Amino acid sequence: MMLTPPRPARLLLLAVTLLVASSATAQVGKNLGALDPNLAPEAEIAALPGMNATLAQAVVAGRPYLTMTALDALLGKSLTVAQRKALYPKLFRQVNLNATTDAEINLIPGMGPRMLKEFKEYRPFASLAVFRKEMGKYIDAAEVARLEQYVFVPVDLNTGTDEDILTIPGAGRRMVREFNEYRPWKNEAQFQKEIGKYVDAKEVARLWSYVTIAAPK
Repeated sequence: MMLTPPRPARLLLLAVTLLVASSATAQVGKNLGALDPNLAPEAEIAALPGMNATLAQAVVAGRPYLTMTALDALLGKSLTVAQRKALYPKLFRQVNLNATTDAEINLIPGMGPRMLKEFKEYRPFASLAVFRKEMGKYIDAAEVARLEQYVFVPVDLNTGTDEDILTIPGAGRRMVREFNEYRPWKNEAQFQKEIGKYVDAKEVARLWSYVTIAAPK
């Protein structure tokens, strides 16, 4: 006889199942509630733990944050380590799984030496599907999903699907169209020139931080 899990457990299992299914081709982890410091309204940032109007204004003025360590450096001038630790589950800039430092990975809420080791062992990650598979050897699906929201694998400008591009925070159908229009992409200078026709230099830099151009095979 098959036992039915308690209702809260069933709901959690369903949520994780839907998350994995809906992001099967995603390159940027699905957000589970943390604000993006590059996109969130100033008032919402100000309402977070340890924040205030002045500090939120400084966060907005410092955009874009191309790494989480850049945001941490700003907040470290006003907030203690403990305050930042309490804040980052609610305000976080995803880290590049394939090109980031130990210090930045350790800013991910709930990280420890064991997971730092596993994050680095499987580099380079081809996709978040690989991340899920490998991390799933050590932690359950709910914890994989929790960690996944804080990371990304760069989207290849020449081979990424529309769905991949749409997982980049703030990228909509217009950016999908522009990313596809200028294929094949050759270098960052071309990206700056072509995407710079539609958004300002800061937004170009933010978008570039989520993408890559793979070397021809």
